Amino acid sequence: MQSNIESLYGSHRPLPRGPVLDWSSFRHIDVPNVHSVENLKYKVLTTSGRAAIYQALLQLDLPAYSSVLIPTYHCPTMVAPVLLANLNVAYFGLLPTGLPNLGAIEESTVQKCKVMLVPHYFGLGKSLKEVREWCDKRGIALIEDCAHCYFGQAGERAVGEWGDFATASLSKFFPLPEAGLLASARRLIRPIVSDKPPLKAQVKGCVDVIELASRYQRFVGIRIFLTSFFKLKNIRSQKSEVSKVSEVIKKPEATEMMRDCDMTRIDQSPLWAAIALKNILPRGRIILQRQINFASYASYFFNILGAKPLFPISAGSVTSAAPYVFPLWVDDPDSIYQSLRALNLPVFRWDRIWPNTTVFPGDTGALWSHHVLQLLCHQDLSTADIDRTAQAVLHLLQIQQMKPHTVNT
Repeated sequence: MQSNIESLYGSHRPLPRGPVLDWSSFRHIDVPNVHSVENLKYKVLTTSGRAAIYQALLQLDLPAYSSVLIPTYHCPTMVAPVLLANLNVAYFGLLPTGLPNLGAIEESTVQKCKVMLVPHYFGLGKSLKEVREWCDKRGIALIEDCAHCYFGQAGERAVGEWGDFATASLSKFFPLPEAGLLASARRLIRPIVSDKPPLKAQVKGCVDVIELASRYQRFVGIRIFLTSFFKLKNIRSQKSEVSKVSEVIKKPEATEMMRDCDMTRIDQSPLWAAIALKNILPRGRIILQRQINFASYASYFFNILGAKPLFPISAGSVTSAAPYVFPLWVDDPDSIYQSLRALNLPVFRWDRIWPNTTVFPGDTGALWSHHVLQLLCHQDLSTADIDRTAQAVLHLLQIQQMKPHTVNT
């Protein structure tokens, strides 16, 4: 059965897990009235979204070891910048909407906290009106994490306009080697002192973008030349590569997770390649194709057994957004997720939460970290790629329904 799945949906044609540069990246498509974090009044580029969070914390001039409120459902790169800035982490749980469960935050926790980090999950912006009011009443600064939500509307305001600062990750939306954004609609950003990357790193950044495009068979017309060039380039590294012993899966420790977050370049300016491509590439195709891919996923996961869209989907669900992923709730997710990863399909799960994250009774965040699969819908996945991924999920769900199993909750 497994070999049959592999033959149908397997890694014979790997799918990119992020945007890839191609001729189509330069195509101009008009998608009016979709706001972007880059439209905010004050902004500065960083090397990554996590670097932007770190720089936002520095801008706030917080006393050492002040506490920062972080959601229980998180990527480790939300936590690492806080610790690197010599601050403490406190956690808040989530409502089923993905918004903070403000009523469950204890007063003793509030007294210690100076900042709250609130993300727009999955690229689907939500109103932070109540969060903004809650923070203002308690003198807590709000960092609006737009890593998933570079474009869109968040209720009554555009994304990025709720926070004292907004942070974003450009490499999730553009085919860049790196780049993040620190922005604000209301607060002047003090100049950030940053080191310039060495020339070798600048050249490598340019080469990496083209090599990634070559790996995924982009740039028709010069593809053969690129493939031959990078094959020669990599011969030496292939010869020197030694076999790697499989790592034993174990519970992640904080030091391990900090290392994996790669915070080494948070004090550097972005690479030339990132800055140039960010300035040159049009935005319309990015927005429109993500909306199309999201809608394609939605059409597959309507009224099926064992899974459902995390949020209700309507015709206007993403008309003012550029979704990062399609969030799919799966009742019994573990075997399905492992199979999808083995097939190298563009799906991931936020199941690596920071050690000692607080466990709250009935917290939606804890449920999401187990049950929610994030199906990437970036602009360089074609309709056929979306079909392949969705059909693999449906196939695995059908197999699961055929055997007796215990639903994990």
